[in-house]
Amino acid sequence: MKARNLIAASLALTTLGCQTFGSNVDTPARIVNPDDASRAALQDAVNTAFGTNVTLADDALTDSSLLTIERSPRPTIDNPNPQGRNMEMPFQLRLFINGTDCVLVDQRNNARYILANTSCEAE
Repeated sequence: MKARNLIAASLALTTLGCQTFGSNVDTPARIVNPDDASRAALQDAVNTAFGTNVTLADDALTDSSLLTIERSPRPTIDNPNPQGRNMEMPFQLRLFINGTDCVLVDQRNNARYILANTSCEAE
């Protein structure tokens, strides 16, 4: 009888071990049906993450979960309109869906920003 109970308990634990509990799982996602409110939420989160105004395309994060931000070359007295690329490492943010939340994660420090008024789906 003990062996039978042990087998039953072992089988139950094996089955439960393959399940995910709760919604604390981040799944890479992309924004669906973007509108003015969702674009404003994304813009606010990115501006907060970088502490400055960042220019984003209207379709940012609609095709991919990865958003890469490059710095613009800074103007100087000698070169007020710089051209070309800044060769510094770009910054990356990734969009995840966690439960029903769209969560933007700053890859530099893992800071998390929940995007209000935004619908997203797993990539």
